[in-house]
Amino acid sequence: MKLYLYDTWQRKIRTFEPLNLGEVGLYCCGPTVYDYAHIGNLRTYMFEDTLRRVLEFNGHSVRHVVNITDVGHLVSDGDEGEDKMEKGSRRAGGESAWVIAELYTKAFQKDMHALNNLEPTLWCRATEHISEQIDFIATLESKGFTYRTTDGIYFDSSKQDNYGYLARLDLSGLKAGVRVDMGQKRNLTDFALWKFSPQDSQRQMEWDSPWGIGFPGWHIECSAMSRKYLSPWFDIHCGGEDHIGVHHTNEIAQSQACDGTRAANFWMHGHFLQLDNAKMSKSTNDFLRLQSLVDLGYDPLAYRYLNLTAHYRKQLNFSWNALDGAQQALDRLRVSYAAWPEGGGVDQVFASSFLHEINQDLNTPRALALVWGLVKSSLSDADKKATLRHCDQVLGLALDGWQPSDTMIPSEVMELAKARQVARQEKNWQVSDDLRSRIIKLGYIVEDGAQGVQIKKLS
Repeated sequence: MKLYLYDTWQRKIRTFEPLNLGEVGLYCCGPTVYDYAHIGNLRTYMFEDTLRRVLEFNGHSVRHVVNITDVGHLVSDGDEGEDKMEKGSRRAGGESAWVIAELYTKAFQKDMHALNNLEPTLWCRATEHISEQIDFIATLESKGFTYRTTDGIYFDSSKQDNYGYLARLDLSGLKAGVRVDMGQKRNLTDFALWKFSPQDSQRQMEWDSPWGIGFPGWHIECSAMSRKYLSPWFDIHCGGEDHIGVHHTNEIAQSQACDGTRAANFWMHGHFLQLDNAKMSKSTNDFLRLQSLVDLGYDPLAYRYLNLTAHYRKQLNFSWNALDGAQQALDRLRVSYAAWPEGGGVDQVFASSFLHEINQDLNTPRALALVWGLVKSSLSDADKKATLRHCDQVLGLALDGWQPSDTMIPSEVMELAKARQVARQEKNWQVSDDLRSRIIKLGYIVEDGAQGVQIKKLS
């Protein structure tokens, strides 16, 4: 069955075919580790995880590379202001930028694990690839795409006729001060490849280079590292929709100048999470961390479930009511799955329908709708369990790893509920009723409804 994905470069859904039969190259722009990731950031990484799961579900081996931006990302897209790592260091009372980077890298990886995102094939840090970035800039210089100012080495975007095609930028309509401040730039859309350290102070993160002591610009790291660990021309490059207009536009410009490619065959972007219909942002200090949800008693996978209910190319508005609904739906699914017996087989008709939906540009809302249809279907419970386990390879809800907590349902009640489901499957109604009575004596009630098995504590 064919896999269809939306390509931002061509602005249309295309059939995905790997460039090499052996392995799909997938590069995902990682976090700038000067602060905790907020749940809006994490939505992008869950979309990318779903993409990888779908690729593997279709039989592809995936080399998944994620970068860690631990230097070079300035607070302004206009290559002005302080490095975000220096900002994080200052906010932490002068703690070393290197320590800050390690702290927030580990926090981000902890969040990824809590959301059941698959471990990338490779994490790569910008600070560990300075020589590759210098070599990349030197190649651009040798080809005539750079110029020097008093504060750094810049890419000359006027040398490319199709600069800005990814974002469909109207270059003639851009005005000074609207997108960036000009400074000594020749063109509004030029960007820093290498920034010089200030003359009157020493940065925490700086390196020697052919042009002087300084540090790389934000965009160069991804071009250099994707080129090293994948190739100058690989399958898919991902990021958030905020990367389209600047970061990914500039990555493509660099790659075209250096290697004559746009780096990736497909460019894919996840859309924002909205908080009260406004973009969640660290700059306004109104963001929620995943830990914030956990502290309020939510399971991180409830947030994963909530994201599956919306297509990755549609903005999702976060609300506590929506998260409550996701938690309840996930719990119902877990209880049903845990109660169903083992020993069944994957229903191929359902599996084919599920594959069809997820292959339509990762249509997880339709896939979830099919799952609830499976729960209510006339299939045997054992076959339902085997089929849902098959689908969870894509959904990533970790249904096999779930155990009821003491505050939810005691294990004794769960075991009785499982035995009751087996009895019902075998049409042994007397045993089923006896087991139900034992569950009631323990203070719980079992309900068999259209949404599956529900176990509730008696008030």
